[in-house]
Amino acid sequence: MKVVKSLQSAIVAIAATCFTLSASAQDNTLLGAGSTFVNPLFSKIFADYAAKTDVKVNYQSIGSGGGILQLTNKTVDFGGSDAPLNAEQVKKIGVPVLHVPMASGAVVITYNIPGVTAALNLTGKDIADIYLGKITNWNSPEIAATNKGVKLPDLGIVVVHRSDGSGTSYIFTDYLTKVNPDWASKVGKASAVNWPAGLGGKGNDGVSGLVKQTPGAIGYVELIYALQNKMGFANIQNKSGKYITPTLESTTAASNVELPPNAEVSLTNTDAPKGYPISSFTWALIYKEQNYSDRSAARAKMLLSLLWYNIHDGQKNCVALNYAPLSKSAVKVAEAILKSATYNGKPIL
Repeated sequence: MKVVKSLQSAIVAIAATCFTLSASAQDNTLLGAGSTFVNPLFSKIFADYAAKTDVKVNYQSIGSGGGILQLTNKTVDFGGSDAPLNAEQVKKIGVPVLHVPMASGAVVITYNIPGVTAALNLTGKDIADIYLGKITNWNSPEIAATNKGVKLPDLGIVVVHRSDGSGTSYIFTDYLTKVNPDWASKVGKASAVNWPAGLGGKGNDGVSGLVKQTPGAIGYVELIYALQNKMGFANIQNKSGKYITPTLESTTAASNVELPPNAEVSLTNTDAPKGYPISSFTWALIYKEQNYSDRSAARAKMLLSLLWYNIHDGQKNCVALNYAPLSKSAVKVAEAILKSATYNGKPIL
C-alpha cells in the first residue's frame, strides 16, 4: 500500500511539473485537472471553444481528488470535481474557492454476468451489502428476490471500485450512506474510502476495463463510459420504490432542484418519483480571487470567459453525451458565482 501511495504521489508531482511548464510556454492554453466523470463532456466543449477562440484547454482526467490537489498546489487554472470540497480540503486551500456547476450526470452500476443479458433490478441496500462483502454470490436470495424470471448463475461476485480519489466514488458512497445504515456507520462517504472488499481500478476507464474482463464483476462508472463500452447496467430502486433506468430523462428529473447560492448540493437518493437516485452535479472549481501565483488579469479573464461559455453555449453538448444540461435557474446561479470572482478585489466579468 505504501508503494502504491508513493507511486501515486510521484505521478501527481510529475503532472504538476508538466502543468507548470505548459503554463509558462503557452499563454493561450488554460490548464485543468480532475474528474473523469465529466471528461467526455469537457473534451467536446473545449474542442468547440478552441475552434471558436483559439484558446486551448489542457485538461488532465486524473480523478476529482487529483484535480483538487492540483488546484490546492496552484498548478492548474481550475479543477474538475463531482464532490464539493470537504472541510479538510477547504482548510488546506485556505482561501475561498467557487463551485461552478457544469452539468449533471448519472453513476451506473455495471456488471459482467455470463449468460445474463437482462437489466437487473437492484436496491441501494443490496448494492451496499455487496460492497460490504455481505452478499457474495449472484444467485443470492436478495438479488433473486428483485429479479424474478432472471436465471442468475451460481457465480461469485467480484467487487470493483476506484483506486484513486474520485468524485464518482463520492457520489456512489454518498448514495450508499443514505440508503444503508451499516454502510454509513462502517464506511461512510468520501472521494476515497477504506473499501471493505474488492479490486481497484484507476479512473472510470480502469473500472470499466476490470468489469469487462472479469466474469462476475460489479462496478460503478459514469453512464457514458458504460454506453461507450456496451456494458449492461442495473435499474436502481429510488426513494419512491420504483426501479429507475439511468437515462438523460431520469438524470434530468433528479437534477431539477433549486440550487443554493453556492451551488453545493447533493442529488443522490432523490425525492423525484421519476428521478434516478445515483445522480450528481459536476463542478469546475476556481479560486474566488484570481490574482495569485503571478497570474495576469488577462489569464483570469480567459478562464472566466471559458467557464461562461461552458454554462451557456457549451450546454448544447450535454444531451448527446447523456449529461443533463443545467436548468435555467441553475444557469442563473452559475452566472452569479462566476460574477463573484475577482482580480485584485474587482469583478472580472
